[in-house]
Amino acid sequence: MASIVSLKTHDGRDISYVDEVKGQGGMKDVYFSPNRDYVVAFFRDKQDPGAKERLILIADKFRERIYSQEGGAYWKDLFCWPTAVVEHQGRLGVVAPFYNPNFFFAVGSRNGDSLGIKGREKEGKWFASAKNRNTFIDPKELGDWSSHLKIGLMIARAVRRLHAAGLAHSDLSYKNVLVDPSRGAACVIDIDGLVVPGKIPPLVAGTPDFIDPLVMMTQRLPLGDPQRVLPSIRTDQHALSVLIYMYLLYRHPLRGPKVHDVG
Repeated sequence: MASIVSLKTHDGRDISYVDEVKGQGGMKDVYFSPNRDYVVAFFRDKQDPGAKERLILIADKFRERIYSQEGGAYWKDLFCWPTAVVEHQGRLGVVAPFYNPNFFFAVGSRNGDSLGIKGREKEGKWFASAKNRNTFIDPKELGDWSSHLKIGLMIARAVRRLHAAGLAHSDLSYKNVLVDPSRGAACVIDIDGLVVPGKIPPLVAGTPDFIDPLVMMTQRLPLGDPQRVLPSIRTDQHALSVLIYMYLLYRHPLRGPKVHDVG
């Protein structure tokens, strides 16, 4: 049986987690709290010296900026925002709320959940493709076009709120936005990679299919080159447009057969 690890957050609060990896992202290992009311996600690789300071800003100052103002409670369902920063055995991590239950598959895939996805997170990729919808996902999970329209509205509101606070997500994709078409709900995750233009630089270029073409065109330029385009509010807007298009039309707006100019 896995042991319980207890430690203190950056602001002195006591937390604990079960010492068993329950999930893995591109950069982090995820552990559940004993009561499954929050998770602790540790970066697998050693972070640069400014990483802890950046994460504390996100968990404290920027979280306060979103939630403490009038109407702040509205955003709690639209973001899975880190609440604290921790360090343990040389690894840096963040504490974040557990996802709402409706963002886990209740039925899963067709034919008695043949893909074994019941209980897993509802990544948007399952719902943004006509093939996945028609071939794999159980109809009880699919919702309808109007619920997808509501999903697009929820994501747009969340992204607009980030931008209004001077922040950019930097990696919007169907991997970093959980959706529940049966209810028309959405939740933006991986907030620990936020970009503050001019202060906190982007950690990643983005996810394929959602990266702004200008980022791709200039990625070979040196990092300090003024012509190089980095993830920002502007590139978030590109990724948001792609996401909404895919949830409404079930295909990527820029993918398809090559058409040669005959003019």
